[in-house]
Amino acid sequence: MVERAGGGVPSAVKAAVVGPRPARLRDRGRRPVKDESRGGGETGRPGRGRVPGPGRGPTVLAVLTAGLLAFPRAVPNSAGRLGSLLESFLPWLGVVVVALFLLALLHRSALALLALLLPVAAWTHLFGGLLLPAPRPGPRDLVVVQHNVSDENPDPAGTARALTAAAPDLIALQELVPPALQVYEGTLARDYPYHAVRGTVGLWSKYPFTDARPLDIKPRGIEEPWNRGLRAVVHTPHDEIAVYVAHLPSVRVGVSGLASARRDESARLLGRAVAAEERGTVILLGDLNGTVHDRGLTPLTSRLEVAQRGFALSFPARFPLARIDQVMARSATVSRIRTLPATGSDHLPVAARVTLG
Repeated sequence: MVERAGGGVPSAVKAAVVGPRPARLRDRGRRPVKDESRGGGETGRPGRGRVPGPGRGPTVLAVLTAGLLAFPRAVPNSAGRLGSLLESFLPWLGVVVVALFLLALLHRSALALLALLLPVAAWTHLFGGLLLPAPRPGPRDLVVVQHNVSDENPDPAGTARALTAAAPDLIALQELVPPALQVYEGTLARDYPYHAVRGTVGLWSKYPFTDARPLDIKPRGIEEPWNRGLRAVVHTPHDEIAVYVAHLPSVRVGVSGLASARRDESARLLGRAVAAEERGTVILLGDLNGTVHDRGLTPLTSRLEVAQRGFALSFPARFPLARIDQVMARSATVSRIRTLPATGSDHLPVAARVTLG
């Protein structure tokens, strides 16, 4: 064997004699290489810290939306009456469902599409019936119109004519102030010879009525004259019915939530009056400043039937977001409700067909 100066053995000869180093010795002291394709884990190990799939967000939102639709009363009213605020715009959660559907398609998420069945079912259960066609008119039907005409209405005569175009049997008006009141009385007198006005609310009828009197629904804390309730007994060809006309206090939506304490108190007073009504059949027409799903109107919706068909969003007139003008009944059916063309008011008038029992 030939040696180099200094006693060294050539590396090639050493490799031939000793052989290759075992893999475990070659890898000793080396740091593991990350496998970037497996979420940041080490090579050969399960990935850690994976980012959720793009369809998980729409899936979670779909389940949350279904929960709000199915259990809106689970949202408390203790802070800013957030529960009532949600219930006031509950039908608009359908727009959220549509947006989530498009998002699920964008992400091609089968899980999100499957989860959307929950809010679709909840929305259909709550509001699907309102979209169905109403039954045909019957011989015991009354057509009624409810309208907050606005105390700033620049065209009371035109408003009155627009309401009569629907050929109603009863017309209930709120925010009647002089001198506009005289215009309404003069314009409606020919077709509606029977009428009564108490405070700022009034009732016009094709049929005679008796016992017209004011309702005390004024909440505490209001010192000035305030009369927004009326009750009368209308003698229709089919039955004698108690008709209530009401205008509950306004609510305000702000950064702190929904301010509706006075509205809620007035609704309780009106609910007690309806509960004490001796006449079997009752029709309530009014600007109640709340939707039928708002828990603030429970004193009324727990005692009276609401419309079975039609959304009839009535406020604000330029872009209606909610129906706060209501027609409710006891021992009668509000088979359909709809909006009429805009007038000079900030509310749209609503017309309803009421079938007497």
